[in-house]
Amino acid sequence: MIPLNTIQCRDCLEGMREIPDKSIDLVITDPPYGIGEAAGNNKSRSKAFGSNSFGSHNTTHKIIPAKDYGNLEWDNQIPTAEYFDEIFRISKNQIIFGGNYFELPPSPCWIVWDKDNSGDFADAELAWTSFKSAVRIFKWKWNGMLQEDMKHKEDRIHPTQKPVKLFEWIIKNYAKEGDVICDPFFGSGSCLVAAVRMGHQFIGFEKEPTYFEKAQIRIKNAQEQRKLEVWFGE
Repeated sequence: MIPLNTIQCRDCLEGMREIPDKSIDLVITDPPYGIGEAAGNNKSRSKAFGSNSFGSHNTTHKIIPAKDYGNLEWDNQIPTAEYFDEIFRISKNQIIFGGNYFELPPSPCWIVWDKDNSGDFADAELAWTSFKSAVRIFKWKWNGMLQEDMKHKEDRIHPTQKPVKLFEWIIKNYAKEGDVICDPFFGSGSCLVAAVRMGHQFIGFEKEPTYFEKAQIRIKNAQEQRKLEVWFGE
């Protein structure tokens, strides 16, 4: 068994093979959708912000360049069935973002993340779940530079990064106290940061070294903050 509260920079298929059957309570993950989002697509999404001058039709515009996350190949194709077989083997329950891109069993319980979005990104994203409850919607703005909580704005280090608050909401509503959480495609590490904040043990995998190193810092910072909160009884 891979030690709890560790992350590994490796292909998750290899890593999951070292995890015993049903030893993970809940997998929460966001696999590649196979839409080429890592291949520099984000750079084409610059936005024009403008304001009309009072009492006239004059308009000024400022072009805000999109962040360059590099050009990688991890999103050129979806994971093979073998990856999903391993996810189902190691875990008791699963929440899989992009479930509409993959061949998964029918489910009555989907999570809809309403991004309060504009532009050419999707207005919402769907997560397939193994649960039997009703469809639920979580609304949290995630629109370029605009985020729901601008006071505590998250640094975006990954082209398909999701907000920590989304995963905190998921863990609060779908995990039980003491559950071990695994994210086999952790990317920016948002899911594991949320797991730490919510007091859960975890295991994670990410094969891209650049993302791994940055996510590792985020997770360690969350762990230190959690220690302080426990120490001071918050």
